[in-house]
Order: sequence, then structure tokens, then C-alpha cells
Amino acid sequence: MKNLLVQIFTWWNGQTIGTRFATWRFGKRVGEDEFGNVYYEGGMSSYGLPKRWVIYKGYAEASAIPPGWHGWMHHRTNVPPSQENYVAKEWQKPHRANPTGSPQAYRPPGSLVVPGERPRVTGDYDAWTPGN
Repeated sequence: MKNLLVQIFTWWNGQTIGTRFATWRFGKRVGEDEFGNVYYEGGMSSYGLPKRWVIYKGYAEASAIPPGWHGWMHHRTNVPPSQENYVAKEWQKPHRANPTGSPQAYRPPGSLVVPGERPRVTGDYDAWTPGN
């Protein structure tokens, strides 16, 4: 019951009821990545390429798609990583969760949560005062 309510009322956690139905009706499972995300293909888009989509395991975070699957999702290759021996390039970095709002978030000197004064920069605003 909880899973059904989550699918009805949230779009950011797994799939919605509409996505489940469309995937069942039109989708062909292509593969799965190391995070548990499942990739599908089916139907043709208006510009003549097959539609491709991913159903995330857990929260929908696009940056969690590995490099090989990212290339396949954006039609840079027609061969999905599940059908080839894909090895990421040395410059392709692994996924790192967005730290915004967490203790690992970047907080520069002078921000509200870090004591100190931020360095002055050329774009700083000097307020007008009468007589100046």
C-alpha cells in the first residue's frame, strides 16, 4: 500500500503510476547499472530517434547515471553498456552526491555559517550615504 501511495503522490522517488504503465506498455528493458537504475527504450520520438528513459532506484538524481549509460541515453551511441565491455575514460569521474544542505556542503569564508569576513571583491556594492 505504501509503495502505491508513493508512486501516486511523488515523482522524485522511483517511478510514478503513469511511468509504470508507459514502461509496461511500450518499454523494452535494455539494462541495469551498478546503482540499480534500470534503462528502457521504446517508441520513436518526433525527430526519428528511439525514446530512452531510466527508472531510478530510489531518488531521481540525473547525475547518478554512469558515463556509459549517459552516452547511450543522449544518443551518442546506439550500443548500450550492457551489450558491450564499456570502460570509463580516466577523465570521467564517478558519481558524487550533491552535498548542498549537508555538512559536506561548501561554505566559503564570510558565509552565514562560517565565522569571519569574506574577502572584498571588485563587484561589491558600496551603499550611497547622503553627503558623499
